Amino acid sequence: MHNQSPKVGRRALITGAALTTAAAAARAQSQTPPAEPVTTLADAPLSSSTTVTVERQGEIALIGLNRPFIQNRLDPPTRVRLAETFYQYEHDASLRAAVLFGHGEHFSRGIDVDASQAAITAGQRTLNRPAVIDPLGKSTAHLSKPVVVVAHGDTWNLGHEIYLAGDIRIAAADTRFGQDENTHGRFPGGGATVRFVREAGWGNAMRYMLTGDHWSAEESYRMGITQAIAPTSKAALEAGIVMARKIAGCGPLSIRATLASAHQVVDPVEADALSKLDAAYGALYRTQDFIEGRRAEAEGRPPRYQGK
Repeated sequence: MHNQSPKVGRRALITGAALTTAAAAARAQSQTPPAEPVTTLADAPLSSSTTVTVERQGEIALIGLNRPFIQNRLDPPTRVRLAETFYQYEHDASLRAAVLFGHGEHFSRGIDVDASQAAITAGQRTLNRPAVIDPLGKSTAHLSKPVVVVAHGDTWNLGHEIYLAGDIRIAAADTRFGQDENTHGRFPGGGATVRFVREAGWGNAMRYMLTGDHWSAEESYRMGITQAIAPTSKAALEAGIVMARKIAGCGPLSIRATLASAHQVVDPVEADALSKLDAAYGALYRTQDFIEGRRAEAEGRPPRYQGK
């Protein structure tokens, strides 16, 4: 009898543990997970008052930057509208791929400094609100669906950083890339110090960021940033649409799983650096060198920086 008691005790423990596990599993199955937000990305036709256009084409969406009077430079309201559009695209189950491009002669010359300076200097975050996804991918909410970015004309600074944040990048042959913030007393605060280095390699990225020199579509292709070059802006957009349609024809769960797996490698490495960009960028806006850069640009002369 003494030899059987421990066995009975162990059997009772095992049985009890199994019942507890089964009960927990049953409870988990009966609990409904939080519902995903459901949105519909609506068409936003081209007009003089629409800064971000949207054109739905079946399972893909064409998203266009539309401030051509200022070379598609992005002011705070446009950045918010673009982030809202990305959020709506993410949560619209009928859409599987997006193409981001620019209306007019240029993709984007970057940030609208005049319109953004006050908020940046004060340390105010433009996208500190619900229902947005940062197109630069600096926050924790990321797209789980792909974006093909199509560049043409001047694609500078913040414009180039939006290009870098895309999953697939296509450029027209006339594209002129630039990451020349250092020549103006600021620095690439939208992710180029992270993604340009990752995509092109340290030497290639630093060669352009530290000098402010611009480069061509062919050079971007050589560095591995651009995946395809088209002869014209129209052809580049058409190539982007073809690419998006190919993606939309694949299994959507497979596409999401592929992106998620790749982000598991990249995101933990880059998250800390990306999270510190806004503070570093804003600090430079409060320096004498930044003020000198703005003054020199307005006066059409070389700046005289003092490191203050």
